[in-house]
Amino acid sequence: MRGFYFIAAAAAAFLATGVAGASEPDKIERLDSVIVSASRAGKTTPVSYSMVGRKELRAANPMNSLPMTLALQPSVVISTEGGTGLGYSKMTVRGSKGSQINVTLNGITLNDAESQEVFWVNIPALSTFLSGVQVQRGLGTSACGAGAFGASINMNTAFVAADPSLRLDFSAGSYDTAVFSASASSGLLPSGLYFNVAYSANSTEGYIRNGWVDAHSLFAVLGWIRGNNSLRLTYLLGDQRSGITWNGVAFSKLATDRRYNSDGLYKNAAGEKVYYRNNSDNYRQQHIQLNWTHQFNPSLALSTTLNYTDGYGFNEKLKQGKKLTYVGFPKAFTYGGGVTGKSVGDMIYRKTMDNGLWVLNSELRYAGEKLSLTGGVYLSRHDGNHFGELMWSQVLGKDYPYGELNVQSPENNWYFNNGLKQEANAFARGEYKVNSWLTAYADVQYRLVDLDMSGIDDEDDLPMDFEHRWHFINPRAGINAVFGPHRIYASVAYGNREPGRGDLKEIIESNNLEGGDRELRPEKMLDYELGYGFAGKNFSAGANIYLMEYKDMLLETGELSRSGYAIKDNVDRSWRRGVEVYAEWRPFNTLEVAGNATFSTNKIRDYVKYYGKYDNMDDWNLIGMVEEKIGDVDMLLSPSVIAMGRIAFTPLRNIGRGSLKSTTIDLSGKFVGSQYWDNTGNSDRRIPSYFVADLGLSHEFRLKTGAIGLGFYVRNLLNREYYSDAWVYRAYFDAENEWYQEEGVFPQAPRNFMFRVSYSF
Repeated sequence: MRGFYFIAAAAAAFLATGVAGASEPDKIERLDSVIVSASRAGKTTPVSYSMVGRKELRAANPMNSLPMTLALQPSVVISTEGGTGLGYSKMTVRGSKGSQINVTLNGITLNDAESQEVFWVNIPALSTFLSGVQVQRGLGTSACGAGAFGASINMNTAFVAADPSLRLDFSAGSYDTAVFSASASSGLLPSGLYFNVAYSANSTEGYIRNGWVDAHSLFAVLGWIRGNNSLRLTYLLGDQRSGITWNGVAFSKLATDRRYNSDGLYKNAAGEKVYYRNNSDNYRQQHIQLNWTHQFNPSLALSTTLNYTDGYGFNEKLKQGKKLTYVGFPKAFTYGGGVTGKSVGDMIYRKTMDNGLWVLNSELRYAGEKLSLTGGVYLSRHDGNHFGELMWSQVLGKDYPYGELNVQSPENNWYFNNGLKQEANAFARGEYKVNSWLTAYADVQYRLVDLDMSGIDDEDDLPMDFEHRWHFINPRAGINAVFGPHRIYASVAYGNREPGRGDLKEIIESNNLEGGDRELRPEKMLDYELGYGFAGKNFSAGANIYLMEYKDMLLETGELSRSGYAIKDNVDRSWRRGVEVYAEWRPFNTLEVAGNATFSTNKIRDYVKYYGKYDNMDDWNLIGMVEEKIGDVDMLLSPSVIAMGRIAFTPLRNIGRGSLKSTTIDLSGKFVGSQYWDNTGNSDRRIPSYFVADLGLSHEFRLKTGAIGLGFYVRNLLNREYYSDAWVYRAYFDAENEWYQEEGVFPQAPRNFMFRVSYSF
């Protein structure tokens, strides 16, 4: 199925809203909030969530990616490939990986349709643009788009400033890091028009060698509000180039060279080991969103968004001593009299992807005195090409017509494959106020997912043909009770999730090589949540018990494919069960103390691990599998203890004069318990527990026309040497009767510094 009813339906739904009325500035906040309200939980929604506001986002260390800014939220663990905040970042919530976390921007999912991941490096300095972030834990609420399968992050840029504003921000620090951002807003004009724009440029050499990053982002909004209507055009650009760091550091080198990076190393003409600087990952992503919101009356509003996302990128590599057949040339190829397909030499190639995503998202919300209803429909079409380009070959020389090879088509590339993923889904959610203290909640989502993959893979020149259609129904229900400052809630939710392209690709390749018929099944989860919260004047606290019960969970085995993808497999039964506690205390208006902790068990039942069995270390011919019966075991990269503490102190707020009142000291610490590299429970493959402390100092000088802000940030204040992520590959060789192991760990930077200066009005 290669066609889709997308364009016709998109046009019909998008034109369903009208425009009328006179300017009413007092409705700005209410109209704009409709854009993202459908995907967010409210005060009476029985789900576990936390909020991060605009002020907190802007006060964060400017080196931080958004995952690092969210690191202090309950059950969140973050890691960076390059060791600092810039570059590739990963986050887990309750141990759930990036592909299981649904991320939305203004109600539109940012998860890549094929891998289901969000690559945060492609949208650098996003914190600058956001007005708020809600982090839901568990299955959360239904939203248009792919359902969450462990957590969801709902981001909002939909704010309208009442007055004109300008902000300039420059930061510099360790590892030649520099971050610059500028933003401006027109405020709401008498005509109802408004304009916001923000630009950010980020660069660093990184902690890991050749882990440099050069990233730029642009955010612009042109909006119009008139009466009960709002029209909003949003543009978001993320453009990044970075050194490749996904291999990590071999464990054997960790003690002697924590900054070692094997990717990009080569021997020059003098026989010296140097880095190929352009051994790099490159990606440009552009999002265009057009939103039309109509408020029929104070209780009823419709919001419709049309989104297009364009993505183009490649990783470029230098390889030494490779035959031309390595990049698809036939063995019988001849050129220039002496070059054949078997000729050996250095080469530079690119693995490229070019994709486009169309989305139509329409949501209707009713908010009555007792009953609140939200419903939505979502249509998407993602078309992605993957192909290989030879850029230069030592044996072919500079005059060879490389450009003729690199046209996007199956005939002109050593591999070319396409993935077409189309989705239609709808959801309806309701909250009914039974009485003054009790609210009942119900929610159901239906998803139709159609995936068609075709073409040749980059590994072993194997076909990737695959076609499948999935139907999912994801229901949720719960109750919420409020007694004065006390809140109690309980919910149960059921979710499904299809495999990603990378997961399927590895299985298809395995079946082609081994003649098997193995397939990946969608993963399923039943999520029980029971929570209590207390919100007093100066003190708030709460606890949440969760039981996330999985069937056919797609779990990383700890191995990596040759393309750097984590290999996954279905496991019959597994679970994540735990309790989350949090508290916040403000004993004085100068002091804030906060903390949270998660205690959990994350298990796979009756796990059996398989390893490849090869003939010998020279030939690497697969001759079978080695089976290891593990039994009940801890899931990889799932710490059983996560805890955070934070103190914010403004010592001169009550006694200082003028700008001295703003001086703030912010000290935080994060503890992450030990976690395993793989699902074997082997103590030799375990990340030790670690504690990281961060310090922030800020001060603001108030001027007649604005303010100058100063900030000083220390990451890893105690200078701890630790690593926060790891992978491992193991195989058995029959002739040598030996195990082979390859691994990579990801060291995080020792104590490092950032200094910031900003001007705003």
